[in-house]
Amino acid sequence: MAEILQRDGTWVFDGDALRLTPGRDKSIGLLRRTLGELVVPLGALAGISLEQGKKSGRLRLRLRDGADPLPHATGGRLSEPHDPYQLTVESDRYGVAEYFVDEVRGALLLDEVPTDPVTAYLLPGPAVPLSVSAGDGTAAFDGERIRLEWNWKTEDAKASAGPRTLALTEVVAVEWQPAVGLENGHLRFIVRHAPTKAPAKYDPNAVELWGFKKDPLMALVAAAVQARLPHPARAAAVDVRQTPDIRPQTPSSPVGSAEDGHDALLRRLRELGELHGTGVLTDEEFTMAKQAILRRM
Repeated sequence: MAEILQRDGTWVFDGDALRLTPGRDKSIGLLRRTLGELVVPLGALAGISLEQGKKSGRLRLRLRDGADPLPHATGGRLSEPHDPYQLTVESDRYGVAEYFVDEVRGALLLDEVPTDPVTAYLLPGPAVPLSVSAGDGTAAFDGERIRLEWNWKTEDAKASAGPRTLALTEVVAVEWQPAVGLENGHLRFIVRHAPTKAPAKYDPNAVELWGFKKDPLMALVAAAVQARLPHPARAAAVDVRQTPDIRPQTPSSPVGSAEDGHDALLRRLRELGELHGTGVLTDEEFTMAKQAILRRM
């Protein structure tokens, strides 16, 4: 077992998983404190590194794409004090940190853990029910329904419709964007058959964020919803199987068009092979998609 204790938190590795516990220092972000302890299975890791500075350094975990709904929902935009996969290390503990890195890397090699994306979440995401108030509203999620309620700062055009409840089955995607500079952020739910380009200020399916202390907590709501939506890799596989850009040739099509269509089908077969080779498509999904294309040929 390897362990490193710092004011920023404690990381423990038992050979099968890492247990990440945030510290109690005031510099630790609200999101990390609220999220609490994380247990990361070894199979979810793509790597670990130690960045050394004069006074302090940083341990960083790199997860396999698609392993945790939180990084996917935030798009890697969590700032340093809120990122649960970073640990500040004092310079006099570099030796312990290096040993910790060696232990984790050795286990990754011994278990032959791949670094390619996964097709299912390996971490469950934040626990529900969950409710966060920030910006111009409150977002609550119980695992099946999302409820948005507005406050006195909400734009009249959005608040006039009253609280909004969305069934999870209506939601196709979720976006979390932090406020940056003069640009406000948002938590937005993309609803099926109702696309919008309206700013979050006017969008009844979005909470506008202004860069205040509780804004990062909205990322927890985004991650909890994301964890219960179809995994991105599976959604991509469905898109591939549908092959919407391939149309069967009609008898009246000119020879050149038929040849172009044949080349497109061959390119799609190669793409399917690459997706299957990297694990995005299962054997069954690859076989179904390949047979559909071969029938078109």
